[in-house]
Amino acid sequence: MTAATHSPLFPQVPESADAVLDGLDPEQREVALALHGPVCVLAGAGTGKTRALTHRIAYGVRAGILQSGSVLAVTFTNRAAGEMRGRLRQLGAGGVQARTFHSAALRQLQYFWPKVVGGDLPRLLERKVQLVAEAAARCRVRLDRNELRDVTGEIEWAKVTQTVPADYPAVVAKSVREAPRDPAEISQIYATYEQLKRDRSVIDFEDVLLLTVGILQDRHDIADQIRRQYQHFVVDEYQDVSPLQQRLLDLWLGDRDSLCVVGDASQTIYSFTGATPDHLLNFRTRHPDATVVKLVRDYRSTPQVVHLANGLLSQARGRAAEHRLELISQRDPGPEPAYTEYADEPAEAEGTARRIRDLIAAGVPAGEIAVLYRINAQSEVYEQALADAGVPYQLRGAERFFERQEVREAGIALRGAARAGGNDSLLDDAEDLPSQVRAVLSTKGWTTDPPAGSGAVRDRWESLAALVRLAEDFARARPGATLSDLVAELDERAAAQHAPTVQGVTLASLHAAKGLEWDAVFLVGLTEGMMPITYAKTDEQVEEERRLLYVGVTRARLHLALSWALSRSPGGRPSRRPTRFLKGLRPGSGALGAGAGTGGLGGSSGGFADRAPAGGRRKHRGPVRCRVCGATLTEAGEMKLMRCEDCPSDMDEALYERLRDWRGDRARELGQPAYCVFTDKTLMAIAERVPATGGELAGIAGVGARKLDRFGADVLALCAGEEPGEGCGGVDEES
Repeated sequence: MTAATHSPLFPQVPESADAVLDGLDPEQREVALALHGPVCVLAGAGTGKTRALTHRIAYGVRAGILQSGSVLAVTFTNRAAGEMRGRLRQLGAGGVQARTFHSAALRQLQYFWPKVVGGDLPRLLERKVQLVAEAAARCRVRLDRNELRDVTGEIEWAKVTQTVPADYPAVVAKSVREAPRDPAEISQIYATYEQLKRDRSVIDFEDVLLLTVGILQDRHDIADQIRRQYQHFVVDEYQDVSPLQQRLLDLWLGDRDSLCVVGDASQTIYSFTGATPDHLLNFRTRHPDATVVKLVRDYRSTPQVVHLANGLLSQARGRAAEHRLELISQRDPGPEPAYTEYADEPAEAEGTARRIRDLIAAGVPAGEIAVLYRINAQSEVYEQALADAGVPYQLRGAERFFERQEVREAGIALRGAARAGGNDSLLDDAEDLPSQVRAVLSTKGWTTDPPAGSGAVRDRWESLAALVRLAEDFARARPGATLSDLVAELDERAAAQHAPTVQGVTLASLHAAKGLEWDAVFLVGLTEGMMPITYAKTDEQVEEERRLLYVGVTRARLHLALSWALSRSPGGRPSRRPTRFLKGLRPGSGALGAGAGTGGLGGSSGGFADRAPAGGRRKHRGPVRCRVCGATLTEAGEMKLMRCEDCPSDMDEALYERLRDWRGDRARELGQPAYCVFTDKTLMAIAERVPATGGELAGIAGVGARKLDRFGADVLALCAGEEPGEGCGGVDEES
């Protein structure tokens, strides 16, 4: 099958509707052919969901089943919408509308506002932070920069969950949401912010959705007009839909069911914005006759990366975890994920930069490497380390490619050269399209060799170099293409926000990395307090942090490195611990899944604090501390589990049940109470640690030397997923 995530840059438009289906795997083909009634596609990371979606739309249009102007495809980012438009254009379905929820709603609002309200639509507020700051000042509430950002985010959450200012404190209390300030203060700032907007006749992005919903609810004639235009809806990333977006979608649909949704509950990482996977998980309840297709063939990542991703989700809890997808890699084996422990954060950044430099020297393009972290504040030390190592980088979240000044200037220059044709002396010695582009862009700062170091000069060069590479690819795909053809291609890409790749290592937060992928990914700063983040208190918040790490892991195609630092600064106290989410998955942290070793990028497992002494019980010196939160343990049961009773458990529940059944059988054979074999707490500790060797089993409190000899082989067999052999002998009382 054709890999889902790697298609030619400029493919030929398929000759027929049936040709659109070529290269799809069986499940993707099933999606493409499911053109009637409600359809729910559960698509794991890297399984080609965008491919399946766009081929479904294109096949429907090319086969005459769908009218291109009657299809509305919505997603959540301009980049994703641009990519979808680009793919549809390449498949011969360029007339289909592919937009974000906000873009689609704004277009409708601008069209119908004069008819409903009269006059022009109020001005759209691009950034609400300044107005929130003014609202806070009027309420005599002082906010620092971080608090201002958090309060602004809280107002956005309130609006997408359709919470009015007066109801905000009660809703926050009911949702167990941790507000960044006193809820009464936020309610007051929120109300003042709304009043300031009314006074100045401006609206924000959330208002675009709210006002569109209001018009469609109140004006049935307008709702009917929109429903006549759009007969078929497709929603990508459906796990990220907010209650307000779902309300808008319901109004677009009316009483029809021509809807296709695509999502993965295991990639729900935006609950702080109001996103919820409930709409995806309840889709079958709302549409009992829905066609459901699961995409689990992973074309992006190697079996080693997929194994780690599946291992992360296998420990997950909660409703989203009940619907997790077990991915199956379709790629050849690659290097194992690398796990590295560093003494401090600067050492971690320097070590990461060295490995990146080695990868680039080995032939991995800088643009195919990413460093991902939990919060943006972590980027600075990596920016410095990469600059010191002479490695180019780009920060994710910068301005759009086609809006950069140097790209706009290059476009003007290329357009002028195309119009001048043979009359432009710059092109005298240029024999083909790429050399023409290089000649033109050399006047704008492009050179054969990149400038040294990083910064604005390097960023400008990288943008121009991306245009040169695009011209080279375009010429290979379209022999005989002219400079005018390339300019037309650039115009179409700019309209679709379909940017070429800039060659620099990407630095991005895990949230910003969603929807992207690279050949090599470095996941850094993986310590308790950062992953999961300190303010993740509830079980659901912790599970969302696990999903965030899963998203990070599944961004990697081939190379994956995971690292953490024991202290923040050189010489600092080494008190940090690696994230609990890698427990049982990384070397030295308990049982290893098949293939979960070191290697890959040359990492090492380091000296892990939770590794048990070989051949004997772990010796504790000083106070016993919880392996999850670090609190001192005093209760015997907690000390046996090595965690507080109410700290999250990573227990393998299926293994625990097998151990209990085995214990009952052994106790009956020996004529002893079950607890004389092993107590419940000991079985829980075994199911949490999943020992792979006798030494690891002996390191669990409640497993003495005699019990190790008597029951060790059976327990280790159960932990390995095998059937235990015949037991022997009696049982000593447990001390």
